[in-house]
Amino acid sequence: MFVPLGIVFPPGTTVIEECDDPRRVIVAGRPPVGFALLGVVDGLTHLEQIAVHPDHGNQGIGTRLLDAVSKAAAQADTAAVTLTTFRDVPWNAPWYVRRGFRVVQPHDWGPELTTLVEHERALGIEVAPRVVMRKDL
Repeated sequence: MFVPLGIVFPPGTTVIEECDDPRRVIVAGRPPVGFALLGVVDGLTHLEQIAVHPDHGNQGIGTRLLDAVSKAAAQADTAAVTLTTFRDVPWNAPWYVRRGFRVVQPHDWGPELTTLVEHERALGIEVAPRVVMRKDL
């Protein structure tokens, strides 16, 4: 879905294949049609990746996954969920804004989030036009 927009993810940026802890993954559907991969950054739940198979898009699966992420974060007693995403891709930042997330400016990033953004840049995923977002719980 990103290729027509000129966005190609460099090798090493699809982190779900590297996850060996099933507690970090929320799966939608049987067989799976989507997933959310969670981590912890600066003591907050961090949404590392969320994806829904394009054949199952526009059915509310992504929203249900995101709701499950917020629920898992609340159960883990974290104050917020953070993520990094593309600012101008309709199913990225604008989609998250409609679900209660807000853009976080660099001066408000914690040290681990700053390191994560630097790592994304090193992999070839430039932050601009990417943004860091947060949803307080």
